[in-house]
Amino acid sequence: MPLIHVSLRAGKSDAYRQAILDGLYRAMREALDVPEDDQFMTITEHAPANFRTGSAYGVARSDDVVYIQITVFSTRTVEQKKALYRRIAALLGDNPGIRPDDVFVNVLDSPKENWSVGHGLAQFA
Repeated sequence: MPLIHVSLRAGKSDAYRQAILDGLYRAMREALDVPEDDQFMTITEHAPANFRTGSAYGVARSDDVVYIQITVFSTRTVEQKKALYRRIAALLGDNPGIRPDDVFVNVLDSPKENWSVGHGLAQFA
């Protein structure tokens, strides 16, 4: 039940943005074994004045950096998360062609009782 928020600089095509969402969904299916059609994702585009990146941690990021924040159940292992990071970088490198240095991923763990996916119910508690 991942919830994904993607942030990037404005100006990319619809096809580029859809390739990001498709790649993220595929990576989650493969690395986290999420159920089919478990797709809860948004993309937010930012004007250059509202979007900044740096080269901290020895990574040479460009203006094409993509910030990806994924909130998941707190049941994911370190190995699953590492596999997810690798798969996301590979898939987004293939399509839409994002350099691995420009793929910035943050995973947030959340207890199952913190989720309501509709009807005002805590479906996973």
